[in-house]
Parts: sequence; structure tokens; C-alpha cells
Amino acid sequence: MKLEALRIPAPLRGFGAGDAELFDIVLAAGKVESITPSADQKHARGTLLSALVEAHAHIDKNYTVQDVGAAQGNLFAAIDRMNRHRDSWTGESLRLRMERALLDAWQCGTRALRTHLDWVHAEPPAAIPVFEALREEWRGRVELQFVSLTPLDLFADLAAGERIAREVKRAGGVLGAFVYRNDGIVHKLGRVFDLAQQHGLALDFHVDEGLDAEAGGLRSIAQLVRARDFKGGVACGHACSLSVQDDAVAGETLALCAGAGLHLIALPTTNLYLQGAWDRTPVQRGITRIREAAARGLRASLATDNVQDAFYPYGSYDLLETFGLGVQVAHLAPAADWLDTITVNPAKALGLAWDGRIAPGCPADLLVLSATAEHELIGPRGRQRTVIRAGRIIEKNLEKTQ
Repeated sequence: MKLEALRIPAPLRGFGAGDAELFDIVLAAGKVESITPSADQKHARGTLLSALVEAHAHIDKNYTVQDVGAAQGNLFAAIDRMNRHRDSWTGESLRLRMERALLDAWQCGTRALRTHLDWVHAEPPAAIPVFEALREEWRGRVELQFVSLTPLDLFADLAAGERIAREVKRAGGVLGAFVYRNDGIVHKLGRVFDLAQQHGLALDFHVDEGLDAEAGGLRSIAQLVRARDFKGGVACGHACSLSVQDDAVAGETLALCAGAGLHLIALPTTNLYLQGAWDRTPVQRGITRIREAAARGLRASLATDNVQDAFYPYGSYDLLETFGLGVQVAHLAPAADWLDTITVNPAKALGLAWDGRIAPGCPADLLVLSATAEHELIGPRGRQRTVIRAGRIIEKNLEKTQ
């Protein structure tokens, strides 16, 4: 297959482009065989991306909003509603919701997805065997990872923490925790790091998901990574409190994060919905400091988070929609310069074999967007796509509208 006259955004180029802006790409045997400058450098036919990578989702709780209702700006009300609803979860109901999410993501062009699975007691949740089965069934289409989403305070129970870590290791997962204004936060985080180091696990935190300027979980995590010389990989999602902290304080935290090699994940849909007062038009956006992080060499990811549950009652698994919202709310311009937030950066955060940079020899897992120029990336032509997996088209000109 030959793709002609396509733009390849600079952050996604794994080859020397010279002065060329448009390229012809030949696909063969499931890989990119060659990339050459197009003879015509004036008339683009579209924009080429590597397949998308979802760094933070919740496919166990999605599509439950009809049962639990929308929390409308109250994070802890949403947590309480999902805690009550979780008692009704069965293997069958979980599989239906999780398969629906994976099909949506696959059709939208996602090649890898990391989901957090609610893990609120020492014993494994019902979602674990369902996830393990789906991980095998979807192998070769969507590479699946999971994170144990556990309240940080539960790790104060040494036996519970040990049991969780052992089961996460057995199931090939990532150890995680919900961190926000906890008493004894450094000690409890230290316990999570102890378990990760003992069991050889990567870490992924929900951290500072609120607008309390005093919340310092992100800073504590970065300090622990450096103090422990932790090499297992650490991702931090949300970090909303960073947005309301003093510029100097936030800058110091981001410098620590960059030095520690953390992966920062911003979640625009859920955080815009949950953060800020609901009795008036919100002033604070709740999005973490993506641009300031990039200025310190820390390139963030954009991810979906919640879909149609108490935390966010709308949405889908179309990362291009998430990208469009992130561009607008965080003023990420030019938009093309930030397409690594849904491709290269999350691929690195998840430790994938391919970092998402397009070059000869890379997998032919690609998206061709109808957008031919920067100003078309956010809009209908930016969402219209042809999905290519292993060099074959699976969906042509798919436009998500829900």
C-alpha cells in the first residue's frame, strides 16, 4: 500500500525530513517500508499519525451513569456512588462494559490502553479475571494493561498491601493508589514504593485530583522516586492542584518531576467536569500545567479517563476528541506540535515496544486524518480518519459523533 502527500507532524517523525513537509509512505508486510518526500510539496492529502495510545481509562466502571447518575462536580460523591454500585458488578456485566469500551477504542484507532481497575479491599476485584481474559482475546488488536486503583490509606494495613501487590504481580499489572490530602502521606507512599520495589512493579497514581493548593502528593511522589532511585516507571494522572498553586511552587514541583523522570497524564474531560463550583460558571479549569511541564522537558499525555459514569457522564474512547478538548482548554498551539500527547508520550509512559515515532521499519499501525493543515486538526476533518493496522485498513473515514 502506498500513502501519498501526507503531513507527518514533527513530534512523530523518527526520520530525517530535511525541508520536506509532505511525504509518500510505502507499507509492506505489516511495516512502514519507506518514507520519501512527495514530488508535490503544495497539495496535502491528509495527516499521518501513529496509532493512538490510551494512558488512563476506567473500563470497569464506564457506561454506568444511567444507574448511578452524574455527580456534577463532586468528586467524592462520585466515588461514593460507584462504591455502592460496585456491589452489583458481575463477571457478565463487567465483560459487556469492558468489551464495549475496547471496541470503541479499537475502531477509533487505539493500539494500546491502560485501564485502572477499582481495588478497594485486600482481595482482588471481580474485574481481574475478566480483564485477564480480554487481554488475551484482544492481543494483536489493542495491547491492554491494568493498574490497581486502591485508596492510599489501605496501604497502612501491611498485610492488605502485601496481598494486593502479590496479586498485581501475578496478573501482570501496575501498582496504583488514589492520593489526595492523606494523613501521613509520605509514610503511606513509602509503603507503596516498598511494595513496588519488592515485587518489581511499575507505579501509576491518581494524585491531587482537586483544587486544594495545599495538596502536595505529586511533589512527594517525585521526591520519593529520586530518594529511592526508583527505576520501575512512575505515571501520575490528574495533578489538578498544580493548576492553582503559586507559580514558583508549581515550577519547583515540575522540576522535581522532570528530574525524576515521571510521566504526567492530563485528563481534560473529567477534570473540567468535576473541578470548580457548580453554582456558577467555573473560573478554574482543573487541567494540570501541561505547557509549563513541557518547558522543563516533561512532555505530558492526554487521556480519556471516565466515560459515561458518575465522574463524567458523557464521552467516548476517541482520543482525537480528547486531544481537541485538551488543545483548547490548555492552549496547546500549534496543535500539530502536541500530537505526541496521544501517541509518543503515552507509549513511553506505558513502556510499549514501539514509541510511536514513524520511521522506516516501524509497525504499519497508523491513522490517516482528512485534515490537511494545522487549522483543520480541531474539527470535522481532524476527526475523520482511516485506521490502518498491520498495513491494512480496518475502518475508512470513521467519524465519531457521539
